[in-house]
Amino acid sequence: RRHVLETSQQLTEIINSCLESETSAESPEPGEEAQPADEEESTLHCLWVDKFTPRRYMELLSDDYTNRCLLKWLKLWDTVVFGKEKAVNKGKLSTEAHPPFSQPKEQQNKWKTKVQLTEEILEAELDQHKRPKYKVALLCGPPGLGKTTLAHVIAKHAGYNAVEMNASDDRSPEVFKTRIEAATQMKSVLGANEKPNCLIIDEIDGAPAASINVLLNIIHRKDVEGEAAA
Repeated sequence: RRHVLETSQQLTEIINSCLESETSAESPEPGEEAQPADEEESTLHCLWVDKFTPRRYMELLSDDYTNRCLLKWLKLWDTVVFGKEKAVNKGKLSTEAHPPFSQPKEQQNKWKTKVQLTEEILEAELDQHKRPKYKVALLCGPPGLGKTTLAHVIAKHAGYNAVEMNASDDRSPEVFKTRIEAATQMKSVLGANEKPNCLIIDEIDGAPAASINVLLNIIHRKDVEGEAAA
């Protein structure tokens, strides 16, 4: 036990020294204040899973296919949420304007990766309001796989304010509905730049069937209201 503790302490010191050298190499932003002693003390005693959790998209260690597909699905909302038109790939346009040789569509799709085929399917399934066909994304897998971390990182990467709620804590459908509507209808008040909220419902498998029906009713109600307004 003593040997394990000594080895763990040595690894922690090595990692901390590497992080300090990286942060010292980066130039501090103007007006940035030093962290209080309480925060530094808390970072020293926090869990490794919290201290070294991925903060950026490139730091994710989960399945790359899942990461890219989820990010693609979330970026398809940019036209509706942010008013951004989809960026046109110049290379793709030039290839379509001057095809190298005529070949059947099945043979063209044969050389595409699984990610490219999935992204094309997602783009082709936009509705009349230029929204994705599926209004929610479901991540499933064993505990510790990185589902919640992936959702937070991708929401931040796409320019959203991540709002997390635990479905297993709010058992009653009334509370579940109130929290969903509050997260989806209220804007972020933190900071000067307001960001749209991205709702992350954790442990949805622990929610009762009545709460799941509430979520489905909200999604279908939004669709009906949007089509009526249009």
